[in-house]
Amino acid sequence: MKVVDTREYVTMLRGLVEEGREVSMVISGSSMSPFLIHQRDTIFFKKPDRPLRTGDMVFFERPGGQYVMHRIWKVKKDGYYIVGDGQTVIEGPVQRQQIFARITKVRRKGEWIRPGDFWWEFFEHVWIHMIPLRRAAARLYSLLHREVNHGR
Repeated sequence: MKVVDTREYVTMLRGLVEEGREVSMVISGSSMSPFLIHQRDTIFFKKPDRPLRTGDMVFFERPGGQYVMHRIWKVKKDGYYIVGDGQTVIEGPVQRQQIFARITKVRRKGEWIRPGDFWWEFFEHVWIHMIPLRRAAARLYSLLHREVNHGR
């Protein structure tokens, strides 16, 4: 297995996206947890083909050159405000020209998830508005998950 620099790899994928192709990559990092998990899940993305809106997952390049895939929290006149599903700090404004792709579907826990599926809709329309409650919700989920898995 060949190890490739993430920035170099995403730059190559970005070039394919700009040619009109849909591409995929395995998630790296924990900022989109609990929806997407590091090294487990895969995202599929392409050049945005419609106006971007709240709840969309997008790939963008920060001014320092770092590539990030997060979700749009709000669209305002001065740009897009973006946050990872596992974060409580909102980043922005991100300008439209920084955004080069929109996530179209994911492979989560081995299952395809697309717009219209329960988990896609939950994270796009409900979780995005729960920023102040995210830490408590994640702790509660963890406790419940532990109880169910350990039969207590």
